Amino acid sequence: MFGKRGNEGFGKTGAQSPVMPPSMPVGPSTVMERAAAPILAEPAAAAPRPQPAAAPARRRTPRAEDYYDTKSQVFSALIDTIDLSQLAKLDTESAREEIRDIVNDIITIKNFAMSIAEQEELLDDICNDVLGYGPLEPLLARDDIADIMVNGAGQTFIEVGGKVEESDVRFRDNAQLLSICQRIVSQVGRRVDESSPICDARLPDGSRVNVIAPPLAIDGTALTIRKFKKDKLTLEQLVRFGSITPAGATLLQIIGRVRCNIVISGGTGSGKTTLLNCLTRYIDIDERIITCEDSAELQLQQPHVVRLETRPPNIEGEGQITMRDLIKNCLRMRPERIIVGEVRGPEVFDLLQAMNTGHDGSMGTIHANTPRECLSRMESMIAMGGYTLPAKTVREIIAGSVDVIIQASRLRDGSRRITHVTEVTGMEGDVIVTQDLMRYEIDGEDANGRIIGRHVSTGIGRPHFWDRARYFNEDKRLAATLDAMEKN
Repeated sequence: MFGKRGNEGFGKTGAQSPVMPPSMPVGPSTVMERAAAPILAEPAAAAPRPQPAAAPARRRTPRAEDYYDTKSQVFSALIDTIDLSQLAKLDTESAREEIRDIVNDIITIKNFAMSIAEQEELLDDICNDVLGYGPLEPLLARDDIADIMVNGAGQTFIEVGGKVEESDVRFRDNAQLLSICQRIVSQVGRRVDESSPICDARLPDGSRVNVIAPPLAIDGTALTIRKFKKDKLTLEQLVRFGSITPAGATLLQIIGRVRCNIVISGGTGSGKTTLLNCLTRYIDIDERIITCEDSAELQLQQPHVVRLETRPPNIEGEGQITMRDLIKNCLRMRPERIIVGEVRGPEVFDLLQAMNTGHDGSMGTIHANTPRECLSRMESMIAMGGYTLPAKTVREIIAGSVDVIIQASRLRDGSRRITHVTEVTGMEGDVIVTQDLMRYEIDGEDANGRIIGRHVSTGIGRPHFWDRARYFNEDKRLAATLDAMEKN
């Protein structure tokens, strides 16, 4: 797995990190003895590294060019010097210290003119290259970043506070970027290369990763990371952020507690998965929960949870396990609640069937911009599965399965709001009937362009799930919550 010079794909193997054998002294003399030729030999031409034609945004100042050339020389000398098989046996901190010692020796021997700050930056960069995710490490360490979007080696964007901005992070070349992507996906048993250029994976902290590599990505490998916060968000925090009112948060708690079947609808980046994580906190600890996801990212706190994950086909095109396969199988596992990370296709029919056959309180997310569009998308996805059921029958299945649709939206100022809590009440003729319990109304924007709005109650005195709330002894709390929403 670990190669010599020219191979930047040093894998991160769990707690073990990819130095010198412990018995071998570390110091300038050792470095000189083991790598005198590669360290002392000056490159034939110190020409700046040519830039990929596909990354026009990648502009380097002369100072940046010097830094990258220096880093390249030190990195090459390091790879010729260290014993990667011994390095892999050390823990992360010990390996990092060994690498720092050797890099300091190389800098001294090569007599590079560097300030202390530049030397520290170089040490961190090289340690990240060998042990971590290279230039991505500083971005992954920041908890205020929601998304990292790498468009080839020379361009990286991040989302901070709901706004996308360009970062100064870049990669040495497209080979380094692809190597880091391969390191990420290999941790979850997946691969990305020319024969399999699209891959979904996850980081150890649950962050969602998508990679699309050449030849499909024309301008170099595109890497997208949807980061998860280290501190899991709660409904109380969403209230503080203004995503929902206190009374609205209580309403969502009751909806989750009384085992309503919930679909969380929203666009990309609207906070669907975050909201789903928040709602699962109110599931009783004695319930058996089974989650089905493309990339396991849900963070449930209950003790009785079984997590299932889809699997792509192998290099021979066999062995694929789809979301439909997982949902069908989990019905044989005695689930009390089924939670689907994201419904994207015909598996919606199997989820609706599960909701209709005694698995109350099941949840899932779906991409849609309004609650009404959510219902239409479910109908369309059932048709995608090749089912030839009459339209009215399909709508009856949907109306009989889904109790509540929670709409999450990302507004134009970057803020995220829960804009609708909508109840599905049944059918009238061929039409599914819904009623809003709460919605978000926009009043305008302030001088800084921030959206001004408020959550309002629609005045529904008794929701359709009232009897269910009474069964779970939540009817009095529900009545008080609706009164509080009405007063606000």
